[in-house]
Amino acid sequence: MRFFGQGLSCIRGERIVFAGLGFALSPGEAAVLAGRNGSGKTSLLRLMAALTPAASGTLSWDDGPVADNPERHRRRLHYVGHLDAVKPVLSVRENLLAWVRLRGGGGDAADAGLARFGLSGLAGIPGRYLSAGQRRRLSLARLAATPAELWLLDEPTIALDRDSVAALMAALVSHRAGGGMAVIATNVALGLEDAATIDMTGYAAPAG
Repeated sequence: MRFFGQGLSCIRGERIVFAGLGFALSPGEAAVLAGRNGSGKTSLLRLMAALTPAASGTLSWDDGPVADNPERHRRRLHYVGHLDAVKPVLSVRENLLAWVRLRGGGGDAADAGLARFGLSGLAGIPGRYLSAGQRRRLSLARLAATPAELWLLDEPTIALDRDSVAALMAALVSHRAGGGMAVIATNVALGLEDAATIDMTGYAAPAG
């Protein structure tokens, strides 16, 4: 099922961040958001996740506009933003399991997510003791723990070492091979030569 947008614009404060933006993703496809800081990459991802409304335009799946059923839309996606949302008093496993249960999964799914991102050995450690990289891996473990058609990833490689980036890319390859879609904001070359590029600079409002 395709996910697409038409005529999208975003206003932050009193400033038009981008306008007239359109995109289309089919199963197995990925798009990379390009542009300088402040060009609207995070704003677009939040708009795609239905966390913030568009000033104009429409987001749709083939079975209808997102606005007609935003809860169905949210069930179809995973959004990983800048904040890791790790609860400091919960263990690594408890953090992931709480989120997995919201998606209808259980302990096996949580354990699979931890294993995918090399966190099994830290399962009992409280979240307060995690490094920045470990916190990031715990957020990304959600991707492997429960399925979703669409991944929206905002600078997902921040604080990751080489092995963790490789784990992320392996998860992304598997996700796309199964028909999943992804939109990624990143300034790091991830080797996604077949991904489309959405250049945010081209949708910026004219100066003045």
